[in-house]
Amino acid sequence: MVRRTVPCLAVAMLFATLSTSTVSPAQQVQQGAHLSQEDGTRIVGEVRKALSGLTTYGVFDWITFGFRGTTLVLNGYASRPTLKDDAGRAVKNIKGLSGVDNEIKVLPLSPNDDRIRAAVYNRVYTQAALRKYNANQGSLAQALGPGGRSFTMMSGGITNNPPIGYHAIHIVVNNGHVTLYGVVLNQSDATIALMQANSAPGAFSVDNQLVVQGANPGQEPK
Repeated sequence: MVRRTVPCLAVAMLFATLSTSTVSPAQQVQQGAHLSQEDGTRIVGEVRKALSGLTTYGVFDWITFGFRGTTLVLNGYASRPTLKDDAGRAVKNIKGLSGVDNEIKVLPLSPNDDRIRAAVYNRVYTQAALRKYNANQGSLAQALGPGGRSFTMMSGGITNNPPIGYHAIHIVVNNGHVTLYGVVLNQSDATIALMQANSAPGAFSVDNQLVVQGANPGQEPK
């Protein structure tokens, strides 16, 4: 049986409706016979809990996971190397796993990508229809809090000091190319997010991988 990778976080009101088949088929891994349905269900819950507790996981990162036999496979993108290491450590001792294959890609350090992250963040999360997906309900300045903007400028940019709080729409920037990941309530919000990201200065391209709540596998917004 094949099980597709699982988004490790989604907004609380949406995540309960997601199945393991809502992510791109290109990210499939093989479910081996040695992992029972009962163990698989338990392990998925424990992995989600472990990854959701990572303080280094933020709006500019995206992690998925699946199984190859009894080996847990981590995939996705980390804007900082510490996240990849933290994710591997968080799940390595879960009972029933024979090992962890950490295939999370660490994104390159880039001042240009840093600027694009900030620009896309502001375009997406200041849009009235999309503020409900952001615990901060607004702009980057709001997300960083008092003095946050000057602190970020002094300490290496928004990548090293990402906005705090929950974000349903994740913004992954890799060498100027933007990909949106996450779960939204409807197709209209997915389209608005794409339009807002496309309007951000500096982005070479925008790929919309947002999943609409309740959509059938493979029905991804374009």
